Amino acid sequence: MFAQVNITLGVSAVSILIMMLLVWLGSLYYRDASLVDRFWGLGFIVSSVSVAYFTGATHWSQQLLLIMVLLWGLRLSIYLTQRNWGGGEDHRYVAMRKRWGAAFTWKSLYIVYGFQTLLLWLVVMPVSFALVDMPPNSLHWTQVLGFMMWFAGFYFELTADTQLTRFKADPANKGKVMRSGLWRYTRHPNYFGEALLWWGVYLFVCTGDLARWTMLSPALMHFLLVRVSGVPLTEKRLQHTRPEYADYVSQTSAFIPRPPKG
Repeated sequence: MFAQVNITLGVSAVSILIMMLLVWLGSLYYRDASLVDRFWGLGFIVSSVSVAYFTGATHWSQQLLLIMVLLWGLRLSIYLTQRNWGGGEDHRYVAMRKRWGAAFTWKSLYIVYGFQTLLLWLVVMPVSFALVDMPPNSLHWTQVLGFMMWFAGFYFELTADTQLTRFKADPANKGKVMRSGLWRYTRHPNYFGEALLWWGVYLFVCTGDLARWTMLSPALMHFLLVRVSGVPLTEKRLQHTRPEYADYVSQTSAFIPRPPKG
């Protein structure tokens, strides 16, 4: 069992590291560190497929899990690539580049790419372990509930991103705040969907002896979305660029969907 654990974690880590190193080299060529965001979802696919290949994951629940990861990761990477195409480097990395100057080249390797490599490796751990020890038994109720949560989260994230894209595409909405559709019930339906999705993945795989101990992974993703890189950064930017955002905040739930106030 310990040998399987070491192989699984090693394969996952090495596959993610190789991908991130290649993306980092690409970011140097294009002078765009935000390439890491576009490849974030693909990193989950690279890790999961690599682990599945080396461990020989073949039964139906493992194959379905791979499809779940593939759909989520591919959709997210395509969406972020389309959204950011031609838009230049993200403002977060522009600020880092100005602050660190020439040193940003190497600092981006471990501060941006190295840190995200570690986060990705930790968040994908339930999937990695499930591809080793998920029991090939009959359908368990946690798998049903987990898949339903994953599907609901995927729907929320996909629908929210689609609604926001259409809203931004209308010139009449320039400078305005999206307040319809799913955005009427939560200020961050996309982040809520992503958190729900990863809690669903955990429930789907928790019948495995190893995977059930990886609750830290969805908890970490949830924490990052709510307290670190998701909600806080988005709120800070919108509060300075959208005059009506304060009113939106006073009426709309920050994360969990609820009917608006008033």
